[in-house]
Amino acid sequence: MRIGTSGWHYPTGPGTWNGPFYPKPRPKGFDELAFYAETFDFVEINATFYGQPRAEVAAQWAARTPPHFEFAAKLYQQFTHPRLFRERVERQLTSALGAADLPSSAIDALVNANQADIDEFKRGIDPLAAAGKLGPLLAQFPASFHNDARSRAHLAALLRAFHGYTLCVELRHRTWNTEGIEALLDGFGAAWVQIDEPKFKDSVQHVPAAERAPLVYLRLHGRNARTWWNHAHRDDRYDYDYSKEELEPFAKTLARAEGRAYAALNNHPRAQAVANAKTLKQLVEEMTAADTANVPAVRPSPE
Repeated sequence: MRIGTSGWHYPTGPGTWNGPFYPKPRPKGFDELAFYAETFDFVEINATFYGQPRAEVAAQWAARTPPHFEFAAKLYQQFTHPRLFRERVERQLTSALGAADLPSSAIDALVNANQADIDEFKRGIDPLAAAGKLGPLLAQFPASFHNDARSRAHLAALLRAFHGYTLCVELRHRTWNTEGIEALLDGFGAAWVQIDEPKFKDSVQHVPAAERAPLVYLRLHGRNARTWWNHAHRDDRYDYDYSKEELEPFAKTLARAEGRAYAALNNHPRAQAVANAKTLKQLVEEMTAADTANVPAVRPSPE
């Protein structure tokens, strides 16, 4: 069972971790990741969503963390956010080439992921796997990813492409609450991420994570419904501080899980994720201790 946060590098702005978690001012040569790993044994990598991972950087991450530490690597946005990635590519092309019109087929060739893109991602995370520090890969799909024939084919292709890795899939739209999706994920040994976020009419509705599942993966994004869709800064949607009572159901799921279990907190502004992750960890330890104390002692049978 591992508990951590989504990312560890939040250096600027009103939600910075400098002060709430990292020392301020920092001592010379301060290492955020090494400091983080003194408290937690698991973290999600945000950087691999925004750019293809680089093997030399991944090797440094492995070297700066203790032997038991694990990283969950978010898949590159090209694999899970095709619309967002296309807009990014079009902006870059416009900046480089001006307003020249490019044929749609040329843009498609740059945007649509191929085997070379898959292989590049795998090479980038290989040092983590070689060090025994690679946890699940996280396929984080947006709410705009609806359950239709094209999306199911895309999801199946992604599951095949990363077969052999532990893949956790975050699906947010209610259309995925249909029969057959769990069977599709199970067929590839993938886990359906259990997410906590504000619930709207189109939000996916999760059943409690199966405690006997071989892998349980929880992601807590906060419950700030007011700023979820309308916010001045993208981090505002995650500005939320869980109460102890709100964390207790997640602690119960983790404490009773029979297989591998992960919880990643993404309510990162002002290191609220750090504080809530510590509370969640304490709750799990208390519940585990209580369950152990309530197990009747086994008396040896008389010979």
